[in-house]
Amino acid sequence: MTETEEKRGFFGRLREKLVKTRTNLADNVRRVLTGRGRIGDEAFEELEEILIQADIGVETTLAIVADLRAKAKQERLEDTEALVNVLKDDLTEALSVADRSLTWEAGEGPHVTLVAGVNGSGKTTTAGKIAQQLKDSGKTVLLAAADTFRAAAADQLNIWADRVGAPIIRHKEGADPGSVAYDAVDAAISRAIDCVLIDTAGRLHTKTNLMNELEKVQRVTGKRLPGAPHEVLLVLDATTGQNGLQQAKIFAEALNVTGIVLTKLDGTAKGGIAVAIQKQLGIPIKLIGVGETVHDLQPFDPREFVEALFN
Repeated sequence: MTETEEKRGFFGRLREKLVKTRTNLADNVRRVLTGRGRIGDEAFEELEEILIQADIGVETTLAIVADLRAKAKQERLEDTEALVNVLKDDLTEALSVADRSLTWEAGEGPHVTLVAGVNGSGKTTTAGKIAQQLKDSGKTVLLAAADTFRAAAADQLNIWADRVGAPIIRHKEGADPGSVAYDAVDAAISRAIDCVLIDTAGRLHTKTNLMNELEKVQRVTGKRLPGAPHEVLLVLDATTGQNGLQQAKIFAEALNVTGIVLTKLDGTAKGGIAVAIQKQLGIPIKLIGVGETVHDLQPFDPREFVEALFN
């Protein structure tokens, strides 16, 4: 399969998997705009309600609808598709912030990535999927089970290590997560491994301890390898909506988050949370998950995402 065919295949899956959000957002938008001779205040108020219900956020919704009002008046737009195209452009612009690239290259030594997020967000599965994709691209990978407070997390990561054919560094349950991270980077250096993926703990009910642990993991990787971690990916479950946004703010207090991985988009009717995340956090969404397979985790393309919602 060529890269173009693979990309087209993912776009098709993206359209299919976003059906809940498309029904909730795009179909309702078209319903409001279709069959009206003139788009008036009532229609724009309905649009505001639709966008807010899709979890796009009040502030962003008001800005987008204000832009729609202005352009509809200035350009005398009454055609449904013309207004939808303005909306699509506004949503794409809102999603297009900062640098979304993932290079997996660090120059000297291994590329080190911390994978963070609350338990149940898909954090460990995401680490495993990334490991598989890196291995498929020809890179060597080492996994680190730094979520030492849940034996199940380490066991799950071990399953991924076996599946991928990658070494794993894990200590006994309750061990110091920073020690696991340090040993993982040290092992990767000595074995000339290309990429290290460190799965971290995600216990928000012990917020202070969690933040201290995450800060330490981030700090000790840099002690063993200056410049590490090179990437800090925060995994968020799209089905949690605004709660996920609050989680992200807590993690961003402790970590230098470089990118968001938005998972389970296929399970929510409120995929507009992607827009709220970008606008409120300013952290780029770098990967999105729309299914269970390894290939359902893909780089995030704002225009492609919006087109999949409306087409």
